[in-house]
Amino acid sequence: MNEIKILVVDDEERMRRLLRDTLSRKGYVIREAGDGEEALKVFTEEKDIALVILDVMMPKLDGWGVLNEIRKNSEVPVIMLTARGEEQDELQGFKLGADDYVPKPFSLRVLTARVEALLKRYSVVSSDVIEAGGIVVDKTAHTVKIDGEDVELSFKEFELLTYFIENQGIALSREKILNNVWNYDYYGDARTIDTHVKKLRSKMKGRQDYIHTVWGIGYKFEVN
Repeated sequence: MNEIKILVVDDEERMRRLLRDTLSRKGYVIREAGDGEEALKVFTEEKDIALVILDVMMPKLDGWGVLNEIRKNSEVPVIMLTARGEEQDELQGFKLGADDYVPKPFSLRVLTARVEALLKRYSVVSSDVIEAGGIVVDKTAHTVKIDGEDVELSFKEFELLTYFIENQGIALSREKILNNVWNYDYYGDARTIDTHVKKLRSKMKGRQDYIHTVWGIGYKFEVN
């Protein structure tokens, strides 16, 4: 395995040690932080963190604050940990750009599987040709084929479909989609996402159900 760094952020030393020992056995290189301010310092200095496991309740700066700062400059995958299992917390995490959410206590095997799944999904970004459920996107040629037939998409529809496929199975907030497809300097209404999703679905030749509406959050691309 190439060196893959994971930043574990939790104010409980026992939890950090548990995660470090578990993930190290899988070959990952672990960096640690005991509070939000230290987390941002490590994340900034390391530069090549591949994934962040981030506790919500921490001193100095909580997990929401850390996530908000990370998302200003990075789309690194983030898994949120919290002792509270409330739906509102989960929605808050997704709205701020979290990729996954794990309530404590949790199974180390399940958490490890989620880490591996997220890293696998994000590795798709490096490929010039991506495929999902009969949809083939060639990012270099800027073409889309469904079952071998060409599909005509506008520039933004192409970018949107590409982003969806590269983040399969992840609930994406409208804000996160805007920031990644329309870039951070876009000041339009988030409802433009709904308009483009509607147009994209109409061109997907029987694959429109792959784009699921996640109520209260945004959308998720998942092959049925």
